[in-house]
Amino acid sequence: MADAMPFTSEEIKKLRELLQIEEIRKVMLLYSQLLDGGEIDALAAIFIEDACCEFGPYGEWRGRETIRANYQKVFADEIKMKFGSMHITGNHWVELTSPATAVGRSYLSDVLTHTDPTAQPFEWFGLYDTAYEKVEGAWLIKRLSLQFFWPERHLTKGFPGPFPPNS
Repeated sequence: MADAMPFTSEEIKKLRELLQIEEIRKVMLLYSQLLDGGEIDALAAIFIEDACCEFGPYGEWRGRETIRANYQKVFADEIKMKFGSMHITGNHWVELTSPATAVGRSYLSDVLTHTDPTAQPFEWFGLYDTAYEKVEGAWLIKRLSLQFFWPERHLTKGFPGPFPPNS
């Protein structure tokens, strides 16, 4: 068996970048798990203190405490049921914009799990544009902007704007 070639400095740099991107993707996966599981306090903790959420028909939420309170209010029924809806995110593209900032975009399929089995279970199809910030070694959400496409269209001003999105 031949000796493995050592990584080049460029490969090491790329591996470090990929590790950061994977940590960021895990934040968005955790977001869905916490929201759908009704863990609203833990959900609020993955946002920076002065975070902003832009949620079309649900308004613009500024600051971690406002975000926590609004999730509690908007998802009150689902919180009681635990996984009464499932926020399925996919196609998560992430780009590091500095050592402590990144942007991402992912698709959303929001499915209700408490509907009649013969009913259409989809609540929303959308797209998240997300800005992340690394705070004390942990990646957190700085801005979460949800573009709603179906069954109603609610797009933030300037969407789609440049791609990749700015932080």
